[in-house]
Amino acid sequence: MFYSLRVGQLSFYSAEASAPRLADLAGVLCGPGQATGFGAGTAARLTVPVDQRWRAVALVAACAERGVGATVSTTEDGRRVVRTAFRADLVGLASHWQAGATKSVPERFVMDGVTLRLWALVAGRWSESGYLLGLDPDSPWTHLPLVTALVRAGMSLALVDDGGPALRVAGARRLGRLVELVGVPPPGVPGHDWPAVAGNRGANAAVRVKNAVDGVT
Repeated sequence: MFYSLRVGQLSFYSAEASAPRLADLAGVLCGPGQATGFGAGTAARLTVPVDQRWRAVALVAACAERGVGATVSTTEDGRRVVRTAFRADLVGLASHWQAGATKSVPERFVMDGVTLRLWALVAGRWSESGYLLGLDPDSPWTHLPLVTALVRAGMSLALVDDGGPALRVAGARRLGRLVELVGVPPPGVPGHDWPAVAGNRGANAAVRVKNAVDGVT
């Protein structure tokens, strides 16, 4: 199923416009991350599956910037997962993103550049058609509310299924604005996996091919 939604001027702030906050970690919940409560709402943890080591390392660093310790582990089926401990200071974030035991996008959720940056860090990737922000395949009811949040903020995008559900940003102007919002790649993040303007896509594709041949990726 394909949706195309377009609006006018973007209205939210870039990732460099504010200091790190716990609320920024909502970006991992826009993607495949899960928030889990503990006990009678006294603590919560974040669990985020990631498909590449650089994502795990960068996410652990992003959590540390917000005063949250996180570790990387491997599940029985070989997936790489970043987890925090159960923490009292994550209860607010978890409660906003849960309806009972179900992951749910908060009503009137406000997207900003730093949240978008964390989303790109855990689930952003290129396809032939543009830059994709991966959605949670296990929580399909969150997809349209996230579309609504971005449209409300002024983002032009499409909801697609391209190797999994995702929001696609395409076109030089839109990609340029995405780059402005998410900022430069975090340390250790491959530039060819990070949002770039359309004019750099040929170089990015060449790097990906070379890395694949060299066995880097």
